[in-house]
Amino acid sequence: MNTQVDSQSVTLDITGMSCASCVAHIEKALKKVPGVAQASVNLATESATVQGQTLQAAALVTAVEDAGYHAAVRTDAKKPSAAQGSNPERYQFLLAAVLTLPLLYPMVFSWFGQHVMFNGYLQLALASPVQWWCGRRFYIGSFKALRSGTANMDTLVTLGTFSAYGLSLFHLLSGNSGMDALYFEASTVIITLILLGKWLEARAKQQTTTAIRALQALSPERASVLRNGAEVEVTIEALKIGDELVIRPGERVAADGEILQGRSQLDEALITGESAPVLCEPGAHVIGGSINLDGQLHVRVNAIGTETTLARIIRMVENAQAKKAPIQRLADKVSGVMVPVVILIALITWLAWGLGAGDWAHATLNAVSVLVIACPCALGLATPAALMAGTGVAAQSGILIRDAQALENAQALTVVAFDKTGTLTQGKPRVVRTVAFDGNDQQLLAQVAAVQQGSEHPLAQAVLCAAASANISIGSATDLRALAGRGVSALVDGKQFWFGNQRLMEELGFASKLLVRRAEENSSEGYTLSWAAVESAGSKQLLGLLQFQDTVRATARQAVAQLHKLGIRTLMLSGDNQASAEAIAKEIGLDEVRANVLPEHKAQVISELQKQGARVAMVGDGINDAPALATADVGIAMGAGTDVAMQTAGITLMQSDPLRVADAIAISRYTYRKIRQNLFWAFAYNLLGIPLAAFGMLNPMLAGAMMAFSSVSVVSNAVLLRYWRPTTAR
Repeated sequence: MNTQVDSQSVTLDITGMSCASCVAHIEKALKKVPGVAQASVNLATESATVQGQTLQAAALVTAVEDAGYHAAVRTDAKKPSAAQGSNPERYQFLLAAVLTLPLLYPMVFSWFGQHVMFNGYLQLALASPVQWWCGRRFYIGSFKALRSGTANMDTLVTLGTFSAYGLSLFHLLSGNSGMDALYFEASTVIITLILLGKWLEARAKQQTTTAIRALQALSPERASVLRNGAEVEVTIEALKIGDELVIRPGERVAADGEILQGRSQLDEALITGESAPVLCEPGAHVIGGSINLDGQLHVRVNAIGTETTLARIIRMVENAQAKKAPIQRLADKVSGVMVPVVILIALITWLAWGLGAGDWAHATLNAVSVLVIACPCALGLATPAALMAGTGVAAQSGILIRDAQALENAQALTVVAFDKTGTLTQGKPRVVRTVAFDGNDQQLLAQVAAVQQGSEHPLAQAVLCAAASANISIGSATDLRALAGRGVSALVDGKQFWFGNQRLMEELGFASKLLVRRAEENSSEGYTLSWAAVESAGSKQLLGLLQFQDTVRATARQAVAQLHKLGIRTLMLSGDNQASAEAIAKEIGLDEVRANVLPEHKAQVISELQKQGARVAMVGDGINDAPALATADVGIAMGAGTDVAMQTAGITLMQSDPLRVADAIAISRYTYRKIRQNLFWAFAYNLLGIPLAAFGMLNPMLAGAMMAFSSVSVVSNAVLLRYWRPTTAR
């Protein structure tokens, strides 16, 4: 394998990791490879994401394997290892448990005052398969770590269990086989409990990936396609752009496309989070993976493979799960030095008890307890397990969180700034009135429509629709120019013509009382005004105005109320005049309005708020919003918006529903709370357990149980995130 990758990231599937120190060691090894700028290893997903220039995939794999682990480059066809469901720990645990239970009988009978003692060689026969077969993974892992000059969880388990097993074997061969001289049950119980913990941990980790596995299962394996007039069945991989799909009721849509024929309800719940079916007709866009509920559809394919919406969602969720949250840095620093420090503490414990009390057997058991309780498994799982569960359940609700940084920033937000058109409103304005100052309204509408031909702007579409409804013949315009944030200019009937907002009219020199009065009269009712002007015989003249009205989204007011409940201040940025913007803001319940804001100035407003100490999110849907989305602490893009906005944003909402903004912040806060809880418990286990073990207050078996269930507890706590539901589903 000599694959070379330029200026992009490589994802590796890694096996053999056991704790957070493994993560630190692999990251260190990868960063030494030439061309690597950044390496992030995730214990929960058993993967590594490497970024840099001219990366050699073979060199990355070699670096990981030289460090004592196995690696393979992940391709598009491969699924994350966490989704595979492989769980060998179960069988190893069951065998270890069967062989360990007889060794516990003497201890159990001693609780009732009876002294039952198995033959020492029988204990050896029961303990040896557990030690060398069931526990071989720890020996293999510790040997690899030793060979690469490091130490990990396997090192601690190996030292602890072998010490108990070796001391018991020494006493047995020396003729001392009394109850107080043999500790075979301690070594076997430790291994059994750790295997139980690994089994439960693996099952819990699979639950954290339920959401992404559900998304992966949405894509059907085969599709019906019309080719040469005949319907044939092909694999998904064989689909081509332009193919015509035949989708019957009950079938899943095989790829993104446009409906050519048919009318049906589609269930897009698992993709967009929208629980209600969506009515789709010819010309409508459909998403691959959605379910056709009733009518038969013919769909032209316009995206396949990795370019489909479903593939992009899965890729975004996987990327978010693979990256580390900034809060993980403390755990990484601790885990990087933890194993050597623990070995030192165990050595000090052994010497202190042995030299102080003269009981080297008891000293060994206390040292074993220190080694076993201190394994940093929980530290390595605390953050990624919560991230996997949180980003997964968010994706199922139509909330795509790009990375851990966006999630961490979202939970600390204090201000949310909304763009108006297409975000708080439907983005489909209509012309409610044409006012020509010379009385010829139809001529004015025809002139404006001529200027707006070919434009995709919502106001332009409204003008063209109004002209079509009035059966007005539209002429032609030349020398068309878009005036960003202000309007357009063109030559109409040989005369210079302008159509735009009040700012444009003021730039042209119109500042009459009529302009101001007309604006106040109309905008107070929530109308957006656009003015028409012409230059004739060297002088500029106002021709009239058009009144537009956009419908406020049904959930806008509820969205603002939810944000207020979260303690977040709301702000609207609009290019409209002040009175019109304030009318919309009053209807919705916003805290503040910034009107007459040009697109390039939205980012400046965001920066000003940040300088005042606010943590700001920008919510938008268009190309004009991209600079503001990038400037904000968190950019939130509405799903119906442009690709530019979605690529710039840290969070993408698959539905154009402002209520999902509050949901995105809520799940971010909930996930971050779980991360902090997990880190607390991970540190608490060690901070409490190590001193207890060192002072002889924790026997090796209890230490093994605590270590095993520390990992299970943090992953199980993360799994609770699966039960979060968005506001609309409660």
